[in-house]
Amino acid sequence: MPKIWTVSEIVSQIGWVLQDRVDLQNCWISGELSNYKNHRASGHWYFTLKDESSSLKAVMFKSRSERVRFVPSDGLKVMIRGNIRMYEREGTIQFYAEEMEPSGLGQLYLAFEQLKIKLAGEGLFDPLRKKKIPRYPQRIGIVTSPTGAAIRDILNIMERRHPKMSWVLAPAAVQGEAAPREVAQAIARLNRSRTVDVIIVGRGGGSLEELWAFNTEVVARAIAESVIPVISAVGHETDVTIADYVADLRAPTPSAAAELSVPILQDLQSQVNQLCVQLQSAMGTLIEGKRQTLERISNKGPLKDPLWRIDQNRQRLDTLQMRLQEGMTRFVADKNGILNLFAAKLNLLSPLAILGRGYSLTYDQTGNLLRSVEQVECHQQIRVRLGEGSLRCEVLEKEF
Repeated sequence: MPKIWTVSEIVSQIGWVLQDRVDLQNCWISGELSNYKNHRASGHWYFTLKDESSSLKAVMFKSRSERVRFVPSDGLKVMIRGNIRMYEREGTIQFYAEEMEPSGLGQLYLAFEQLKIKLAGEGLFDPLRKKKIPRYPQRIGIVTSPTGAAIRDILNIMERRHPKMSWVLAPAAVQGEAAPREVAQAIARLNRSRTVDVIIVGRGGGSLEELWAFNTEVVARAIAESVIPVISAVGHETDVTIADYVADLRAPTPSAAAELSVPILQDLQSQVNQLCVQLQSAMGTLIEGKRQTLERISNKGPLKDPLWRIDQNRQRLDTLQMRLQEGMTRFVADKNGILNLFAAKLNLLSPLAILGRGYSLTYDQTGNLLRSVEQVECHQQIRVRLGEGSLRCEVLEKEF
C-alpha cells in the first residue's frame, strides 16, 4: 500500500527539497514589483515579483528592509537577492528577500534620489542662495544644442517679445556620454566671458535616459557655481531634473524660459515713455516750487534792499564802537579812583611819611637799625635817615 502523506508532511518535504537546492539559495531574481505593502506595525514588506509569464510572492523582514536605499513602489523593476523557501502555513513557495536594488530605470531613479539628498544636504537647493533673475537683461546666454528644438523655440519667443535682444549660444551636447561635461563647460565659459546677464540651460523633451545629463552632479555643480543667474529649462512641465532644483529659476519648457527672461520691447518703450512723463512733471513741480520760494525770499529783508541791510549793520557797528569807548573811559576812571585810594592808604603806612613828621631812623655802619644806645660805642660812626636825606654822624657820648 503506498504511503499516505499528510498535508504538513508533504509541504515540509517540498520545503526541504527547496532548501537542498543550493542554486535557489542566496540567488538573484529580476522582476517587477506589484501588490507592495509596508506593514507599519512590524516594518516587514510584502510584495509580489512578476514578469510577463509568472509571479512569485515575496517578503522582506524589517532587519533587511531598513537597509534598502530607496522606496519601493508597484511597477518598479528591481533585482532581489534572497532564498526560495516554502511558507508551510499556506503551502506556497515564497521568496525571502535579503537585498533589493532597482534595475533599468530603477537604477537611474536611485541615482537621482541619492544625488538629490547629497546636494540638498550641502545646501545647494536652499532658496536663500538663489540669485535674482535680472528684470531688464542686456544679453542672454543659451546653453543647448545648436540643432535642437530648444534653441528654435527660445529664439522664436525672443524674436516675438524683443527683436533687438542680444544673445549668445554656448553650444553643447544635451544627451549622451559627453553631454554632462559639455554643458558644464559651456556654463563655465559664459561665466568667464561675463558678457551675459542671465543663462538659459536646457533642451526639449525626451525620455529619462535622454534627459539624464541634467541629473548629473557635474552639471548641478556648474549651475551652483555660476555667478550669473541660471534658468533651467529641461524637457516638458512634467520633467523634473536635479538642474531644476539647483538653478536660480525653473522654467517648465525652453519657450517658457525665454518668456521669463526676455522683456517685451513694447512694454519697455511704454514704461520709458511713462517714466519720462512722470520725470517731466516732477521736474516742473520742483522748478515751480523753487521759483516761488526764490520770489518769496527776494521780497524780504536783505534780498529786497541789500544796501539797507549794509547801512543797518554799519549803524550797529558805530553804536557798538561808541558804547565800547564810553565803557573803557568809565572803566579807566573807576580803576584810577581805586588806585588813588590805595595809594593814600599806602602813604599813611609808609615809613617815609612817618619820617616826614620829624622822626628819624638810625643805622650802624653795617646797616643794622639801632633801637638802643647799647648797640653802639662812643666815637662809632652811624647814619641817621631823616624825612628828606640822611646824615653821617659820630657818637660823642651815650646817655641812658
